[in-house]
Amino acid sequence: MTASDGGRGLLRGRGPAAARSGELVERVEVSLTFDDNRLASLVFGQYDQNVAHIERRLDVTATALGNHVVVKGAPEAAEKARRVFERLYARVRRGGTALTLGDVDGAIRETEAQGNLFPAAQVAAEPDRPYFEQIATRRRGAVRARNAAQDAYIKALRENELVFAEGPAGTGKTWLAVGHAVSLLEQGHAERLILSRPAVEAGERLGFLPGDMREKVDPYLRPIYDALYDFMEARHVDRGLQTGIIEIAPLAFMRGRTLTNAVVLLDEAQNTTSMQMKMFLTRLGENSRMIVTGDPSQIDLPPGQKSGLVEAVNVLDGVEGIGRVTFKDVDVVRHDLVRRIVTAYEKAAHGEGDADRNPNPRRRPLA
Repeated sequence: MTASDGGRGLLRGRGPAAARSGELVERVEVSLTFDDNRLASLVFGQYDQNVAHIERRLDVTATALGNHVVVKGAPEAAEKARRVFERLYARVRRGGTALTLGDVDGAIRETEAQGNLFPAAQVAAEPDRPYFEQIATRRRGAVRARNAAQDAYIKALRENELVFAEGPAGTGKTWLAVGHAVSLLEQGHAERLILSRPAVEAGERLGFLPGDMREKVDPYLRPIYDALYDFMEARHVDRGLQTGIIEIAPLAFMRGRTLTNAVVLLDEAQNTTSMQMKMFLTRLGENSRMIVTGDPSQIDLPPGQKSGLVEAVNVLDGVEGIGRVTFKDVDVVRHDLVRRIVTAYEKAAHGEGDADRNPNPRRRPLA
């Protein structure tokens, strides 16, 4: 892989801010040539979607052809884009699999964080040096945090016996918690995996559900199953459920138990009552870990009912052995549109007017 700097010049900026002010903005050209055409195509993405995403996020212009890409933009932005392309190429060279837009976002944020911590020469010499924390399972291999909040989350999971994670949908709260729990189980640090959610409908009344207990509660616990199958082979999940190594149960079934040598995850905790939350937290037994996740902005309890999650994080603030991580709308990694949706709702809730609907309209969707 080779890189070269093109000519420099003063051109009028193409971004929205520059267009309004009419300022003269210095722009440079950076060229990158990758050794392997197939891997380069994985970096660029189908129909160059990864290239377009980097353009939007970093406010640069990038043109990809074969195994070659040319980046034009402000010096700092162009240099950042170069490091992102190099990081993505190192990742596909090691893994050989296609990248998602979330992987691209992660590379951008990791490059920004790495650039703030290490000298430029060191970053250039080690473009894929890991800065963010990662978890590893047999099925997925290493999964690295995609932003600083996820990095702090993984660190908190490793260092604390009880961790609260709050934030909007799409930030990876539950997914990373399940991955961490599976890794502890596979490494022998825990004997059981206990995953739970309160059985509360999201504004709907489902009425009577047919079947046995497991069939009745499965609709509420489906997101946890999805995360489990992401990190474990289906046959291992099924065997674990049959042998009791993996237990998925509604919150009501936790009462009266002492959970030892286990990793216990409570998802959608914003829908617990104060009594339910206290009951759950006091189930913690010897050599166990607890993870509590939820989104305080999506409480489905009856009006006037206090959320157990909101109360618990306030009551237990500063207690030794308890970690707390709060995700924001900018930490959404599910889909860039989800991030904009969450931001729009946040701004509407705070009376801040219209959200950023299209921060860089240069590229339009294909017809």
